[in-house]
Amino acid sequence: MGIFLKRTLVESSAADLFRWHASPGAFERLIAPWERVTILERPKSITNGNRAAFKVKAGPISLKWVAEYRDYVEGSQFRDVMVSGPVSKWQHTHSFVPNGKTCYYEDRIEFKPPFGLLGKYLGEPYLRRRLQKLFRYRHRLVANDIGQHQKYSKRHVRILVAGSTGLIGSSLVPFLSTGGHDVMRLVRPHSNEAGPVWDPAAGKIDANTLEGFDAIIHLSGRNIGVLRLTSKIKEEAYNSRILSTRLLCNTICQLANAPKVLVSASAVGYYGDRGSDELDEESGPGEGFLPRLGVDWERETGRVSEAGVRVVNLRTGIVLTPAGGYLSKLLPIFNAGLGGKLGAGDQYLSWIGMDDLLGIILHAIGTPAVSGPVNAVSPNPVTNEGLTKSLGRILSRPTLMRVPKFAIRLAMGEAADELLLASQRVIPKKLTQTGYSFLFPHVEPALRYMLGYEV
Repeated sequence: MGIFLKRTLVESSAADLFRWHASPGAFERLIAPWERVTILERPKSITNGNRAAFKVKAGPISLKWVAEYRDYVEGSQFRDVMVSGPVSKWQHTHSFVPNGKTCYYEDRIEFKPPFGLLGKYLGEPYLRRRLQKLFRYRHRLVANDIGQHQKYSKRHVRILVAGSTGLIGSSLVPFLSTGGHDVMRLVRPHSNEAGPVWDPAAGKIDANTLEGFDAIIHLSGRNIGVLRLTSKIKEEAYNSRILSTRLLCNTICQLANAPKVLVSASAVGYYGDRGSDELDEESGPGEGFLPRLGVDWERETGRVSEAGVRVVNLRTGIVLTPAGGYLSKLLPIFNAGLGGKLGAGDQYLSWIGMDDLLGIILHAIGTPAVSGPVNAVSPNPVTNEGLTKSLGRILSRPTLMRVPKFAIRLAMGEAADELLLASQRVIPKKLTQTGYSFLFPHVEPALRYMLGYEV
């Protein structure tokens, strides 16, 4: 049997660290963003006899894994044992050892690769490399999450999330749940998830199901991504944001027990193409479809503010995560050695790492001084050329290619100038003033962390 051990000293009590792992959402939270995992069965808890089942894609192959929880000791350990899967044996012991006001966070895995001696000499080194990468990420993530929850989660609150299955929402729900909050999803008809139901396109929602939440987070809206901005896509993007926000805000205004805060999505597209000008929350909107959308989108929340509910309009930058969005589209190109600048490469990208975005949302919920437009971006915007060079260094790939502006405009039409070539040097003035501490203020360490490389 091979043995892998990862041990980290964490600024947390063993009880709090154990509680994090026992919380709903911990299983999802521990999935690395670069892994292609499909959950087949969520564990009901980590107590003895419960099971988890999932599929992991390795190239073109999907590998099913079923694990059973055993040897549960409240506050100090639990173990998951593979009962069926791609390796011959697997036993993973999670231990939490008190050390004064801190504790040791320990993952010990005993494993046996398949295929006998061939597996030992070829499979074991491969498994060790993957485990080192995975658990380096996991331990950093858990330590960061614990720190965020200790700072902002002085009391547990009831939170409703609209848009919970999108790129941000699917990370946000487990993040909030592991902080001990009572989180519910506002779901569409025929959703597989449980929660209050709404249908923004039809203007339908049961107001009674929205009563009594401390915070509502609104993330709904059609993903534009890097698409041609055809008339149809613009109409769908506009309506999905405006109609959903209007319905939700009208409903909140009717509630007898309204939330204390509404955190509603917006985007740095509000500012348009502004070259190298530094932009903060007091800067006006730019010109074009995305700025017009941003203005109208934020305007819909005004009636909630007038009703006495604190409103935060989260102007989010490019969210960097290999799980989806902008970075996930770049990675195959860069891994193939075809990465390079878009146009001159001097256009600014206002970006934010996924874990910082989750922390910013928690900060917005728990900080009464945060209201109105808030730039959810790193304090250090990066140019397209800077991002290109950082990604090339991390992946050890050349970045000699360059896509000329005319080719981007030919392929993307209006989206070229609104999305790929637009320059937005946005600064998070309000976050800085209200005391948010960024986990990853610079792009290269952020990329290294989320891709599983040494930071």
